[in-house]
Amino acid sequence: MKENNYFALSRRGFMGLAGAAGATAVLAAPGKAQPVSTKARIVIIGAGAGGTALANRLVERLNGASITLIDARAEHIYQPGLSLVAAGLKPASYTVSRTSDWLPKGITLITDTAAAVDPLSKVVSTTGGQTVAYDFLVLAPGLTLDHDAIEGFSLDLVGKDGIGALYAGPDYAARTWAAASAFTEKGGIGLFTRPATEMKCAGAPLKHTFLIDDIASRGAGRGKYEIHYAAQNNALFSVPIVSEKVRMLFGERGFKTHYSHVLKAVDPARKLATFNVTAKDPATGLDVTSQQELPYDYLHVIPPQRAPQFIRSSGLSWADKWTDQGWVECDQKTLRHLRFPEIFALGDVAGVPKGKTAASVKWQTPVVEDHLVAAIAGKEGTAIYEGYTSCPLITRVGRAMLVEFDYQNNLVPSFPGIIAPLEELWISWLMKEVALKATYNAMLRGKA
Repeated sequence: MKENNYFALSRRGFMGLAGAAGATAVLAAPGKAQPVSTKARIVIIGAGAGGTALANRLVERLNGASITLIDARAEHIYQPGLSLVAAGLKPASYTVSRTSDWLPKGITLITDTAAAVDPLSKVVSTTGGQTVAYDFLVLAPGLTLDHDAIEGFSLDLVGKDGIGALYAGPDYAARTWAAASAFTEKGGIGLFTRPATEMKCAGAPLKHTFLIDDIASRGAGRGKYEIHYAAQNNALFSVPIVSEKVRMLFGERGFKTHYSHVLKAVDPARKLATFNVTAKDPATGLDVTSQQELPYDYLHVIPPQRAPQFIRSSGLSWADKWTDQGWVECDQKTLRHLRFPEIFALGDVAGVPKGKTAASVKWQTPVVEDHLVAAIAGKEGTAIYEGYTSCPLITRVGRAMLVEFDYQNNLVPSFPGIIAPLEELWISWLMKEVALKATYNAMLRGKA
């Protein structure tokens, strides 16, 4: 009876939240401030969530600016939807639209890939041989999936012999479901992994694990399959209180956790995955790495993730941290490059402690806009990015936890008293499955 009452409240509450979200989008719409007249040349590398959202906002804030966006991709991918595709809950087409459909009039789109940045001469070079000069540069190219770092693995394997890899794109997410669905029907050993590098949406490995378990429990049935999760360190999530909640859920559902296991190689013929395992040597207290093979019937691969090569080769990365990954050196509150103040980082490529989610981009974009427009006007920006990140952590089909946090790992719920962040709720599922895409689309338009 309590559950039924809760569902009724949730549905009424959700409609109220949807209305509140719409009001917020209207209030946050750009163009309220007086536009700044300028001849500044602004180049944005990347037409993903951050680059597109910023371009739409800047055309409203600036009169006379030359805004150039560089991206070779014809398709825009709604990446938050890939986990739904990989669980058979949405078709691949759900995540795909045309890049050009989201871009504002009045900008120049160069359908090419950035090859290098010369921050001293203030010039971007493309793989096609074009050079584009800038007064201000925004780096929003996303990140690179380093599949080659895993021996024996290639994207050709996805969807075959029990191997999935949802991060690689809509088609691969659909192939992932083909492999995962066979496991949910037949059973066996499901092995889920996470890389040791920083990564986009660190909750995605957990979502996929929870969803496939939930579906398998109604397919193959309990007792006919095992779920194994390989964590890259000694935690399941970067926020301690969330990590503990996930650990409890893993225990309740009988998952076997392998801590400090990082995927090194795959042997598809033998269905074995090799991991580098780090442990303390009791004699010396030093970390010692060994290798361990684990069998699987279904293996989900998430590769190491790094900044695009042109970022690293252009000397724009941090020199003293994330040296194997190359994230852009920038101030974590303003996203402005520390050595080249006319350059900003936005989205996955930014070298900040948190922020590789679409929700982070939503909060980062107005900060970059504020400081960039202020610089053009000869002023100082005031907006600050506090590290906001949101993860609708799906735990079952129809249940999720709406986890929101900042740089300090504080929980920062958007709806305190309405949506409890560490409870598995139907309303949180709807926020992910229904409301999130509308909010994302509004963000692309510069309206949220």
